[in-house]
Parts: sequence; structure tokens; C-alpha cells
Amino acid sequence: MPKHPSTESHVRSMTGVHPRPVEWLWPGWIPLGKLTVLDGDPGVGKSTLLFDLAARLSRDGVMPDGAAGPLGAALLLSAEDGEEDTIQPRLAAAGGVAARLFTLPAVRDDDGHMRPPEVPLDLPAIDAAVRQYGARLLVIDPLMAYLTGADASVDQEVRRALFRLARLAERRRCAVVCLRHLSKAGGDKAVYRGGGSIGIVAAARSGLVAAADPDNPGQRILAAAKCNLAPPPRPLRFALEAPDGVCRVRWLGEADISADELVKRAEERTRLQEAVAFLRNLLADGPKPTQQCYLLAHIEGIARRTLQRALQPAGVRQRRATRDSDPLWELNPDVSASHERSTRGGTDLGAMAQAPEKPDPQRT
Repeated sequence: MPKHPSTESHVRSMTGVHPRPVEWLWPGWIPLGKLTVLDGDPGVGKSTLLFDLAARLSRDGVMPDGAAGPLGAALLLSAEDGEEDTIQPRLAAAGGVAARLFTLPAVRDDDGHMRPPEVPLDLPAIDAAVRQYGARLLVIDPLMAYLTGADASVDQEVRRALFRLARLAERRRCAVVCLRHLSKAGGDKAVYRGGGSIGIVAAARSGLVAAADPDNPGQRILAAAKCNLAPPPRPLRFALEAPDGVCRVRWLGEADISADELVKRAEERTRLQEAVAFLRNLLADGPKPTQQCYLLAHIEGIARRTLQRALQPAGVRQRRATRDSDPLWELNPDVSASHERSTRGGTDLGAMAQAPEKPDPQRT
């Protein structure tokens, strides 16, 4: 139905507005009554991190840095994790109180059929669940799996959908945390690296980034890319562990790296990994002239400097067939044999060696 121009405005005088301090689920990191966006690459541990926070909320409200948060319930919308084999075990491993932890896997439509909830269409049903169970934390993981009826790449549509979600958060004094994957597009600012429209993080009052520690791939770092309501908190380091086969978070204290530097170095690491894989595949069947390698890499979008940095980790050496001939690049014999074995087995061992460690075969 087309809209018509409004003939009546609602104006509110500030004399009737009573100030109140910002309330926090996690002081400095996640405000109550507001939207928070958590960005990160797949496998970095975003969901497991939120399971840890939900468990803390349900248990005693003590956050990873020792700050005092509220004691209450959490409601989880998870499109990628199973309740029996992932969500419940990880919440329990984090010390969560099951009676205060809930999932919302489906809603009932007008025909009586159960289907996954959608945002913004099913916000009334989500709002009712938040109110009924007194949830202080609502997790939407990932946002793109639930955002329907709005094009996630169109700023105006995203803002309209998230405006209603933000009103739910404010009305129920509930922290709403939406998870996103990082986009492939490069950039100097972490706040621009999340998937979808910039309107998503613009609607949030807090924007967080989780990424592999560039100096220790076996660890991760959580940093604030946007914090409208308080000074930015100090980044925190954490690791994913699975001593009994169930993945959980172990917090390791503060880190000295900004969110912008974190995503910049993560992008550089990804490009280096791609260049390493490119060289190993290119040279797997024998030496190639150096200039040919540069040309083919350029076609693949790999910069000359990145290709040069990838030579050593890829196990590439340079030689000349004759003293006056153009230089050739070739794989060291042990690297060639390793690549041949991994190709027969269907696994790129070189890429595995460059990837961050995963303590759990399940998604983290």
C-alpha cells in the first residue's frame, strides 16, 4: 500500500525527557538496549565467543575482563549450529545455567507451519519471546541468514529493518548482538569491512571485530571498531580450546593492536596465503620463467610485492638453466613431493599449514 504524506507530527520537548546513564551487558563493549555488530571471518570463533558471554550472563554476570554485568537470560537465533551437538555442549562447557539459556529455532506462520524466524517480519514474535523469558541478550547468528524482505546491500532498506530491531532492544532493555562475516573488499578501517551495507554498523552503537592474532595464529583478538557510548575498550586476546572435544573460549588478557590494524594485517595474511597457494599450484608441474609467473599472478590479482613475499613460505627457489638465460622459479624438491601427495589426497597441505589452528572439527 502506498504511503501518503503525514499531516501530523509528534514533537517532544526535552523538558519532559529524564536522563539516565547507559546500561551495559559488558561495560564498554556491549550496551543494553542497543544494537551491537560482531564481525569476523568464518572459523575465528565469533559464535563460541557469544556462547561464552551468554553463559556468563546466565551464571553470574562477570565478564571476561572482570567487569560486572547483569545476571539474566539469553535468547539465541542460530542458523548454522545444531542445538544438540554444538550449542548446548558449548554453553555447558562455558559454565552456563541451562534454565536461563534459550534458542528460537522457528516461528509458526499463518498456515500453522513452522519456519525459521525472519527480520523484520517476525520481530513481534521475537519481541514476545524476549519479554516472556526476560532475555538481556539476543544473539542473531548470522544476521544475513535472518534478514529478509530487505536488501542487505541497500543502505535505506537495512536502516529501516534495523530501526525496528533497535526499538525492540530499547523497549526490552536487551542487548542485541548481530554476527556478520568480513567482506573481501579491502579498506583501512575495520568499521567498513563487515558484509552488507554500511547501514548495518551505522545502526549499531557498538561494532566489534574478532580476528586471528597476526603474531600468533593459534590465538584470536577481540577489538572495538566502533564505540559510540564510551571510550574504546582495550582489545582482548583469547584462544579456542577443546580439552574434552567441546570448543570453548579461554581469555588471555589485553592485546596491543587496534581493530583497524587487526583487519589490515588479517587481509595481508589472507593475500599471502593466496599467493603461496598460487605459486605451489603454478610450479607443481615444473619450473616457470620468473616474468611469466609475475604476469599470471597479475592476472589473478596478486601484487608483485605479495608474490615476492610468498616465495619463501611457498618453498620456491630461483635458478637459471644457463648463465645467460632468464631466471626460473621452481619448487624445492621436498615441497614438490608434499604438493603431489596432498593433491592426490584432495587436501592442500600448504594452505593448511598457513591457516589458523582449529581445536575443534566443528564450526567455531
